[in-house]
Amino acid sequence: MSDSFDLGEPPQPAGKANAYRVLARKYRPQTFSELIGQDAMVTTLGNAIRRGRLAHAFLMTGVRGVGKTSTARLIAKALNCIGADGQGGPTIDPCGVCEPCRAIAEGRHIDVIEMDAASHTGVDDVREIIDAARYAAVSARYKIYIVDEVHMLSKNAFNALLKTLEEPPAHVKFLFATTEVNKVPITVLSRCQRFDLRRISAEQLAAHFRYVCEQEGVAAEDEALMLIARAAEGSARDGLSILDQAIAHAGLEGGAVDAAAVRQMLGLSDRGAVRDLLALVLAGDGQGALAALRRQYDYGVDPVSVLRSLLETVHAVTLTKVGTPDDPAHPAEERAARAEWAQALSFPALHRLWQLFLKGHDEVAKAALPIEAAEMALLRAIHASTLPDPGELARQIASGRIAALPGGAAATAAGVSATAPAAAAPSVPAAEERPAVPADFPAMVDAIDDMGQLALAARLRHGARLVRYAPPEIVFSGSRPMAADTLSELAAALKTLTRQVWKVSLDDVPGEPTLTEAEEMKEGVAREAALAHPMLQAARAVFPEAELEDFPGKRRLA
Repeated sequence: MSDSFDLGEPPQPAGKANAYRVLARKYRPQTFSELIGQDAMVTTLGNAIRRGRLAHAFLMTGVRGVGKTSTARLIAKALNCIGADGQGGPTIDPCGVCEPCRAIAEGRHIDVIEMDAASHTGVDDVREIIDAARYAAVSARYKIYIVDEVHMLSKNAFNALLKTLEEPPAHVKFLFATTEVNKVPITVLSRCQRFDLRRISAEQLAAHFRYVCEQEGVAAEDEALMLIARAAEGSARDGLSILDQAIAHAGLEGGAVDAAAVRQMLGLSDRGAVRDLLALVLAGDGQGALAALRRQYDYGVDPVSVLRSLLETVHAVTLTKVGTPDDPAHPAEERAARAEWAQALSFPALHRLWQLFLKGHDEVAKAALPIEAAEMALLRAIHASTLPDPGELARQIASGRIAALPGGAAATAAGVSATAPAAAAPSVPAAEERPAVPADFPAMVDAIDDMGQLALAARLRHGARLVRYAPPEIVFSGSRPMAADTLSELAAALKTLTRQVWKVSLDDVPGEPTLTEAEEMKEGVAREAALAHPMLQAARAVFPEAELEDFPGKRRLA
């Protein structure tokens, strides 16, 4: 295990003093004020330092690129800073000019030791920490051990560390970082103060990228920076790496980072092409939609990316219809198109499109032939876009615009929309052919039990208080809670049983006892009658400890 680690930049070899540093390293946070998106953690650490309530072990967890290792290094500086005058103590705002701050930033401080647990996984590596922890710090206030990717330690290594981690020397602090906290034993977690670093929002990342571009003297469109921020998925390091690539893609002659270039670089669908494709789908133009999809595919856009862009667009249209404010970073023509679609499309149509595109996205992601699967997904959505939703269909039937067929199907007056001739439609059984309706509620529950709906029948016996049984309507008491799915299951079961549509509802009145309660009361009355029989009273006089095991009217459990 090495005694020091790379916190900043190593000395450059001769002739390479101007070697390029990638943005992710050049703009690594050097103070807590530069750490973006983790305000809650910074506040907690600041209060702990000011009050002298410093834990002996900290665990930073979160996705890649949110600042776990950077936070650990900043904590090391905060705990060992002595101020510009050499008289300062631990502070949330390290000066950056004292010897400990400069040594830690340059990666040469002898008392700040970093271990990469991915390459030092064994007991021997941990034993080195345990042996060295007994000795006081050489020049710093605290001896600090930073263990990156701590979840990679072996089980035996974790066990070897437990005792020292629970009762370390006063001069030792442990700082752990991990992306998979679920792999860290609970015995280790319980000995650490844990900080869950959040994903950085796209807005914060875009603002940070704007600052970086200004520092680098690079022009960039707001839309391009927002695309990079969204592609980073909450990771500052990922976003800076993409920005580095985008700047290189822009060229040398003062080229700007524009949205079109970023989309091409990331393999994203052009927003205008996506809007055109969605318009073709909504218009039912199958040939045009397939041609537009093929053009995107020929440009190198992944079919999964096309479906994802369609999902994002449908989601954005739905939010616009709800009344969510538009993102000013989006182009004006895109905001106008969303507003137009939000006005033209109903919520059921938008939800149906979302489900169709979501299913298509999953199919394309798993398909052996992705472009063919994407074409079939678009055709399925086009077919569905021409169908009315159930509410509209009912209104058309009621207004006479569509005639109802005997089988419950619908056809236009000209018969164009009918999928089968009326003669082929299954006819509804006449009233005399319908099965008999159970005479009362207990008979109905027995019939449901005979159907094989044992769980539903049991819930009705034990939990349903009947108010009214008037087929095809049942009303239960709302004084005893019943799950909504029980009512829907009962309505479906009765429709299957009687071939009628039943209305099942609740009313806020007491209702009758449940069937189980009624049977228990009936059994109690029969028991009291049996105990009152003269012969049984004479027997109990002779055998006072005798128990009544059986009697007429006792319930028989199946």
